[in-house]
Amino acid sequence: MSVTKARGAAMRRIQAGNALSAFGLGFTVPYLYVYVAQVRELGAGAAGAVLAVFAMAALAVLPFTGRAIDRRGPLPVLVGAALLAALGALAMGVAGSVAAVVGAAALLGAGTAVMQPALATMIVWSSAPDACTRAFALQFFLQNLGLGIGGLIGGQLVDESRPGSFLLLFSIEAAMFLVLAAIAATVRMPRTPALAGTRPGDGAAKGAGGMRALLGHRAMVQLCVLGFVLFFACYGQFESGLAAYGTEAAGIEPSTLGMALAANTAVIVVAQFLVLRFVERGRRTRVVAAVGLIWAVAWLIAGYAGLGHGSQAVATAAFVTTYGLFGLGEAMLSPTVAPLVADLAPEERVGQYNSAFALVKQLALAVGPAVGGPMGAALHGPYIVTFVLFSLGISVLALRLGRELTPAQDHPYAAARSRVVARHAPEERTVGTAV
Repeated sequence: MSVTKARGAAMRRIQAGNALSAFGLGFTVPYLYVYVAQVRELGAGAAGAVLAVFAMAALAVLPFTGRAIDRRGPLPVLVGAALLAALGALAMGVAGSVAAVVGAAALLGAGTAVMQPALATMIVWSSAPDACTRAFALQFFLQNLGLGIGGLIGGQLVDESRPGSFLLLFSIEAAMFLVLAAIAATVRMPRTPALAGTRPGDGAAKGAGGMRALLGHRAMVQLCVLGFVLFFACYGQFESGLAAYGTEAAGIEPSTLGMALAANTAVIVVAQFLVLRFVERGRRTRVVAAVGLIWAVAWLIAGYAGLGHGSQAVATAAFVTTYGLFGLGEAMLSPTVAPLVADLAPEERVGQYNSAFALVKQLALAVGPAVGGPMGAALHGPYIVTFVLFSLGISVLALRLGRELTPAQDHPYAAARSRVVARHAPEERTVGTAV
């Protein structure tokens, strides 16, 4: 089998497993709080502890995930993570005590956290250099589509008066993780010259530097700082600070929050491939800087929704628009940031770099609600000003990062075209005098 066909076969399986696991997560994520607090009657404190354990479990395992991926390969790590997540989902479905739901959350949180860098590394290994951007765009598209469809179907199956309906949801989630493990076990990663010496057992990864070498990589450190601000100012606010601000300051009905999240997903699904040509042909750091400006506008519109003097209908429309603009920014980021992490990583440490960036994301998702929740509920004006400034800070950090990148890292499309032109340029002829 040719390298191109091997890559295509591996990528199709990876993306199918990615979509199915997201579909499974969509069944339970929107209903986890209600399940723990009300259905199992364990109270809001236990539900909050479960959500916190998800984040803590991810923070506990991700520092070790990268080295495991680079030494053993992403396939066994992904299979192990999927099996762990399936066990956690089943345990959550039958848990009836605080200790049981917290333990199940730890298994589920650790498993799903490890999947992210393992899948990202598999995508890098299975992509041609000029196809990596589209591969990550497709991954993000399928994740959101799977989460959205899973959430819609789960909403039709769930019934708060019947705990058995929640067991069905968690069983479906576990089944999807098992399907992911089965699909991953059948993937045959392509062997390409670019990856020579980086496979497990080749010896290169075992001698590679650890976290100290990564911290000495100035561009990667700047990208991690930028990533923290990105996730803190957007994802870390969706279900905490921004939701609290919308209900308290803008008077948004709880049902409207679901509409806003649906608008966010719809924009991502519709816009993902529409913006791809723009993203591919632009400098990556300038694309991220543009996202910062878009999100600053989104926060200003949210400010109008809560602090303006328009009607309730106008406030609702403004709030939904805010989530839609966040979705547009996410669609621009998905084919930009993940491929940049891969391009910055030495070939023998792709797993470590992906895990480090995933760890930064989890930190932001843990800190974001803790900071944004109380501010969004009580300090409405300062909350909006703070996150407008954070969004503008994204633009500044992105442009500063651009100074640390090579042309091939920041603008791979132009670099690829330059190589093609150089390869096909006719040789210059020297005119001489015949003797």
